[in-house]
Amino acid sequence: MTCLKFSVFTRALAIMTLLVSSTTLYMYGQEPIYSYFYRVYLRDKGDNSTGKYSALDLLSVRAVNRRLKAGIKVPDFRDLPVNKSYLNIITLSGLKLHSTSKWMNTALFKSQFSFDINAILSLPFVSNVRIVKSPLKKSGFNKKLDFQVVQSDFPPYDRPLTMINGNRIHDSGYDGKNILIAILDGGFLNSDVISSLGDLRLRKGIRKTYDFVNNNESVYNSSTHGTAVLSVMAGIIPDQIEGSAPGADYLLLKTEDVESEFPCEEDFWAAGAEYADSAGVDIISSSLGYFNFDDPSLNYKHSDLDGNTAFVTRVAEIAASKGILVVNSAGNERGNTWRNIIFPSDGDSVLAVGAVDGNGLISDFSSSGPGSNNRIKPDNVAMGVSVTVQVSENLIGRSNGTSFSCPVLSGIAACLIQAVPPAINSDIINVLHSSADRYNFPDSLYGYGIPDIVIALNELQKKYLTVPEEGIIIFPNPTTGQFEITFSIPPEKVTLEIISLTGSKLFEKRYANYAGRSVIITELQHSPEGVYLIRITDASGTYVRRIIKLKN
Repeated sequence: MTCLKFSVFTRALAIMTLLVSSTTLYMYGQEPIYSYFYRVYLRDKGDNSTGKYSALDLLSVRAVNRRLKAGIKVPDFRDLPVNKSYLNIITLSGLKLHSTSKWMNTALFKSQFSFDINAILSLPFVSNVRIVKSPLKKSGFNKKLDFQVVQSDFPPYDRPLTMINGNRIHDSGYDGKNILIAILDGGFLNSDVISSLGDLRLRKGIRKTYDFVNNNESVYNSSTHGTAVLSVMAGIIPDQIEGSAPGADYLLLKTEDVESEFPCEEDFWAAGAEYADSAGVDIISSSLGYFNFDDPSLNYKHSDLDGNTAFVTRVAEIAASKGILVVNSAGNERGNTWRNIIFPSDGDSVLAVGAVDGNGLISDFSSSGPGSNNRIKPDNVAMGVSVTVQVSENLIGRSNGTSFSCPVLSGIAACLIQAVPPAINSDIINVLHSSADRYNFPDSLYGYGIPDIVIALNELQKKYLTVPEEGIIIFPNPTTGQFEITFSIPPEKVTLEIISLTGSKLFEKRYANYAGRSVIITELQHSPEGVYLIRITDASGTYVRRIIKLKN
């Protein structure tokens, strides 16, 4: 887009108008309306270097530990902040800073008026400037988060879980506890009041909220799309909603401008992803995607679906390189002109999720692959037709979209990480692929198909657990209270009991349909030190072992 060049008089008049308008707005406590956004690409980070910062200067303990677990260098160049002096110089030109991306070494600036970018391009530390929003007429693309909620009793409310054997993971005690998930979406209206999220709120499982579109902490507005997504993951109402990860903790991050569709939303997505990384999330779940914009000259091309071109895809790939499991909707475009998956689902390390119905048949809307270089995309599919969601206290119903198949797999992935803590993001993607029903004959609609989470769990445990040749192993013993029982053969049905030396039964747990070959027991954490008996009964017989409880 060619920017308007003002005469001296016109420029002065425009500046005076800007000052008057801004003053009037600020008098009434309102933010000016910024109609133009510019992405500025910087050549370097100036005098910033990794030697100036420790890892904890830049990242949380959770973030550092996630990277160390995956063997990732921390910090690296991308962790360094964008150079502040560069930002200050650009701001002096009249632009206002909105956000930065340290990973991409870019800054997003905004203005009320069209700006001559040559003034910025002439700066020695600037490599490029791209306009990423302008005040053009809205297209239909800003309606992409619209969805319908209808009343239906079919298929069963828990079909999204039973289809992938996720109910067995839940029945085995894995619900995503201690896993941190960032949801990037367009708003979370009513998430602070609806009943299915009552337990989540009560235990303070919503750890942080932030709106990267408006730069404030208020996300309970503008859209119920994120609310529906969150209910699929964290919602609990007996016999109505069973979320895929009701025990996980969440960051609710608004990165989508529901009023328009421009590439600046990719910058908002980047800001959200970097915030999530710094906070130490394990998973980013994004039911968002990009390809066409209100300004057609900014549209992506199908040839860009190579995993390396789109700004948002490159950001998602960097997030994955930091050890985060990035899960993204494949898109709902197969019945439209675009047809294919959306960005950032084309990323090699992004888990792209398509949608099937309750019978496991591909939906007519689920975007097809492959990318431009014939990679297998989508990666997997999950139920995205007639998925139970809650968007208000009075509206619980069914909805369709890869927006809802995505959180099914995001949440169940959290349960896998909880069950096998050493597993890293690439492990999760690998077992979701290899456990799926089309692993040996993947295609451009189903990808590798519908995963079986019990098979996935067993594959992870084979990799990371020390499995006895026969019988069981209890470790650690002695213990301060938490220990793990590992079976040579997955027990399926098992009863666990803790008994004192005087014969008193302190704990009993029966699993009718246990998944995996390892059980973590925490019930001795608050018991006095001493010797206890552990009685384990499975299909192969009964085992009794002594365990020594140490002082905490």
